[in-house]
Amino acid sequence: MTRMVVSLSALIMSIVLLVSGNAFLMTLLGIRLSIEQVSPDVIGWVLVCYSIGFVLGTLYVHKIIGRVGHIRAFAVFAAMAAVAALLYPMAVSTLFWAVLRVLSGFSVAGVLVVIESWFSSRATNSNRGAMFAVYQIVFYLSAAGGQLIVNVGDPANFLPFSLAAILLALALIPLSLTRMEAPVIEQTARMSVFKLARESFSGVAGALVSGVLIGGFYALGPVYATLVGLDVAKTSTFMASAIVAAMLLAWPLGRVCDRFDRRRVMFWVALAAAASAGGVAVLGASSLALLTLLVGLFTGLSATLYPIAVAITNDRMDSNRIVAASATLLLSYGIGSVIGPIAMSKLISVLGPSGLFYGNAGFLLVLAVITSYRISHTDDVPVEDQEHFVPAMPEASPVLAELDPRNEDFHESPEVEEMQEELRQAG
Repeated sequence: MTRMVVSLSALIMSIVLLVSGNAFLMTLLGIRLSIEQVSPDVIGWVLVCYSIGFVLGTLYVHKIIGRVGHIRAFAVFAAMAAVAALLYPMAVSTLFWAVLRVLSGFSVAGVLVVIESWFSSRATNSNRGAMFAVYQIVFYLSAAGGQLIVNVGDPANFLPFSLAAILLALALIPLSLTRMEAPVIEQTARMSVFKLARESFSGVAGALVSGVLIGGFYALGPVYATLVGLDVAKTSTFMASAIVAAMLLAWPLGRVCDRFDRRRVMFWVALAAAASAGGVAVLGASSLALLTLLVGLFTGLSATLYPIAVAITNDRMDSNRIVAASATLLLSYGIGSVIGPIAMSKLISVLGPSGLFYGNAGFLLVLAVITSYRISHTDDVPVEDQEHFVPAMPEASPVLAELDPRNEDFHESPEVEEMQEELRQAG
């Protein structure tokens, strides 16, 4: 039991350091590029490179991990992320930063695959639902906390980048000092996006649009805040509150999803999020409190689109295909997170800061139309036959889908079985 507690504590500490450092850096880069007066469309192209690197990482890092082992791979990926953070202020070049963002995205994906593999290997059939929830809470709170660190120094100098690198490097220590056995990482089965779309078009569309919205906001939210005149402190609070809202709205909407048809829930969530985005576009930053409220509502509702899309899809899947479907939905989300910053940055260049939220509202209305069409032309899954809603998160690797309580193919790791046997003998 002690081994279990120690290993989980190390994992959680590494998650906190990694996620907070990465979230801090993401916001810092958007602010710094705005200070350098780089045009919004160029900023979009630079920052989207992180999503490209992350998607590539989720597809290929397992090969590196299988070749060199978990600890070595973790050390390499964390070191690459920390070095990239230190290199940004050395040469403020959009091309150079674009390359660094690809490297950062790939590295963070690699670190997450390792951490989430270990996290999954600590789970049992009785506790994996709770561990799934703990992981998400820690992730979102760490991301929100990372936004608040932006206040520590002037984004125009070297100090904040050094702090981000320190946090990313410190993530190495907890895991490196544990004696956890390396879990087995198997290549997650996938089905083609087009094949999945034939079975659950609403699910794929929801995941894709969620990626567009969240990817676009995380990349360009700091740019928007800078353009409307918010200082660094207000920008950090603005971004942190948006992330907390995403976490808080997941559970009440989950209750709604268990009581009503999920495609109809997605339809109304898309409309409500579109209305919130439209409100931000029209009202702008005339009132900071109102801006924070509307943006929080927009990001919170937009973030729920992904778990709703997963639930819609899983209701139409056999239990042994849930992990494969989840991996494909994550890929759809990743594709959306590449489209989002590019499209939204162009709209900001054309329409000004409000272009970010006009674009978001447009994508949400398209999703509402698609969902409405699917509702009217395909059969519903009866509410009583729906699987229990689980608030899945997209900012993860496909490995985490193994923990999903709906996955009936989950198997406890030999080390966990050994620890359980030791506990039974001690009792």
